[in-house]
Amino acid sequence: MTSDPFARLTRRSLVSAVLALGSGAVLPSVAAAAARAATGAGASGGRYGFAVPRITDCAGWEAREASEDVVLLDTRPERIIVHHTATANVTDYSRERAHTLARAIQTYHMDMQGWIDTGQHFTVSRGAFVLEGRHHSLAALDAGNRLVRGAHCVGQNSVAIGIENEGTYMTEEPPAAQFSALADLCAHVCRQYDVPASEIYGHRDFNSTACPGDKLYALLPKLRQDVARRLGNTQAVPLPRWPVNPPADWAVDPALADSLAEYLPEGLLGAAGIR
Repeated sequence: MTSDPFARLTRRSLVSAVLALGSGAVLPSVAAAAARAATGAGASGGRYGFAVPRITDCAGWEAREASEDVVLLDTRPERIIVHHTATANVTDYSRERAHTLARAIQTYHMDMQGWIDTGQHFTVSRGAFVLEGRHHSLAALDAGNRLVRGAHCVGQNSVAIGIENEGTYMTEEPPAAQFSALADLCAHVCRQYDVPASEIYGHRDFNSTACPGDKLYALLPKLRQDVARRLGNTQAVPLPRWPVNPPADWAVDPALADSLAEYLPEGLLGAAGIR
């Protein structure tokens, strides 16, 4: 396993490879109900009152054990990095779909990339279900004073929380319920770790990648503002501090971005090997 595991991945084949999940599409009204359940509607966000998402832990989606102990750092994260999974924009918004996706990502990261566990800390499904990714990320978030070292962004794995959003958001925006769940999760992370809302970035801000997609990336200013409002701040959120010294593999030419996005191999989300 390398220290910078996302240095040479490609997300594009995941879009065409994805989903022979077997379950049918879920109607929008059902999806909305699932979203309310996933985001814990009515749960208190402390003195700010925003909805703290109900996060399914690794045991809840039947994760495998990590192949070795994950590293728990005695530091807080400095920022949040938003990703998309580059999977199909399905209309199956069910909890089962979310859990199957989480298991497929873990299988790919562990068995095909050789990592010890899922790379990102959290995943938000298109049905607005929020799931723990790497083991112990939820416990660390609840404590608010430690960070699990991830494997989601070159140069940022020890200083940033990584959040994957199911879907491909190059030409399409995420569903409203998913985006709202992402904002709730980011607000919870910011509150627990004292991370400013301005410190929310996209993967492409640090690595040569199209992630999190043009449309979702364009929504990041709104995401920062939505998070700030959830934290009781109605003032305009300042621009983030863009990387001063980006990694050596950072591409000046955006056309090169597709070469460094992650992907799941053909058929991984199908029946074979994924329970």
